[in-house]
Amino acid sequence: MAQAVQVNSAPAARKAMFSAEQGRYLRRKALSAFVAGLVTSLTIISVMILVIIVAYIFVNGIGSINLDFFTQIPKPYGEVGGGIAQAITGTIMMLIVAGIIAIPVGIGTAIYLAEFGHGWFAEVVRFTLDLLAELPSIVIGVFVWALLVRYVTGYSGIAGSVALAVIMTPIIARSVEEILHLVPDTLREAALALGTPHWRVVLSVVIPTVLPGILTGVVLSLARAAGETAPLLLTALGNAFFNFDLTQPMAAIPLQIYSYAISPYDDWHHKAWAATLILVIVVAVFSAAVRFFTGRLRYES
Repeated sequence: MAQAVQVNSAPAARKAMFSAEQGRYLRRKALSAFVAGLVTSLTIISVMILVIIVAYIFVNGIGSINLDFFTQIPKPYGEVGGGIAQAITGTIMMLIVAGIIAIPVGIGTAIYLAEFGHGWFAEVVRFTLDLLAELPSIVIGVFVWALLVRYVTGYSGIAGSVALAVIMTPIIARSVEEILHLVPDTLREAALALGTPHWRVVLSVVIPTVLPGILTGVVLSLARAAGETAPLLLTALGNAFFNFDLTQPMAAIPLQIYSYAISPYDDWHHKAWAATLILVIVVAVFSAAVRFFTGRLRYES
């Protein structure tokens, strides 16, 4: 009798277990669909915010873009016309000098931290880089002003380049360090097993493997530096005329945008929007070009 009751209750137990499993599966499926929908919605919102910002800048700035905008300097106060030619030149010059300073220092620091740095000193360097990357740019501008502008260079393109280099260095160092950690240790061990010195392994194996990622980190730092205004106000100061002497005050696109934006003239306000649009386009084209070429390098690798 007991066996008959047990046999008869077995299908009911299996059915109850199946129903419970089916309920848990449906709950997991519903939760998964909710999370996927939430993440998708947040992604769409973030993209739409960017689209709205770029569209607003485009609508307000496209009408003032013409040949004179790229070839002429600002007109005197109250006059219609002029452009940002001197600001484009100054931005390019200061970014080149800042890159010459920051790229070797940042990449060298990243190589040390990823390949050779161990112990407390490496941790202090990482903490310092993180702190420097999180500092407001105006603080860096004040520091360079107190260190260079007051006692050494005065307001100049050199001081502006140093301020931009200070901003770029921690971005390059920390991003490149994380990229170098992605190289499998088996590659290093294989090269070391052949008797190759460690420094040669880094230069011939590690860096070529992640070169696209390194270039991406450099581009991120350049894009960040190209849009900085506060440190340049305290270092480069700005200039309404062409200047190729880095020891003198120098114009930059963010400084020219600021100068146009605070003016009381509607024509200059439109030019501020146009200069903002040019800055956005330059950063976007630069990033797209780097992605294209680094993609080719990754494919050839």
